[in-house]
Amino acid sequence: MNKIEQTFDEVLRERHAVRHYQKDHAISQKELQEIIQLAQTAPSAWNLHHWRVIVIQDPAQKRAILPIAYNQQQVVDASVVFVVLGDLEANKSADAVHRPLVDAGLMSEKAYQKALQDIDNAYQAPLSIRRESAFLNASLFAMQLMLALKSRGYDSVPMGGFQADQLIEELRIPERYIPIMMIAAGIATAPAYKTIRFPIEDIVIHESF
Repeated sequence: MNKIEQTFDEVLRERHAVRHYQKDHAISQKELQEIIQLAQTAPSAWNLHHWRVIVIQDPAQKRAILPIAYNQQQVVDASVVFVVLGDLEANKSADAVHRPLVDAGLMSEKAYQKALQDIDNAYQAPLSIRRESAFLNASLFAMQLMLALKSRGYDSVPMGGFQADQLIEELRIPERYIPIMMIAAGIATAPAYKTIRFPIEDIVIHESF
């Protein structure tokens, strides 16, 4: 762990989008695995885990995707770049998710069959609907990943500025998955840009507009 543990409130309040990182700092595979396992506790519709994540640490690979990300320097300076993918065919994970519950006596066979049918019906929807689901669910994982990183003392920045088609080609991403965002992470060498948050009264609508 990079520094002492923080309270949950501190993690939330201190997480900011950082763009300047200590070069050549490596995050161990063990710690990366622990961070991703924390992020993996994110919720998802039907618990289908609509995300996959490509972990990029190799300097050559980071240089290869740099122009695809419009030459944002954090891509090559950060310790790791995560490419978060959304699953357009998450229904294919339904059996792996729910069958163990049946085997453990936590779900009835009837409920299992109904869940599979409901999921199958939902995934007959047009591609645009499945894309929305992929973005929604994978974004929950992405946010949790950034919080998990911060809890271990690492800063991060979510990046939507990249050329998706070129990223798919460069990283050989199967058609089943779509890039949702890139997240660069590591040890900050400069603070995040100053930002504001709207007052609560400006964003909360009680009951209805």
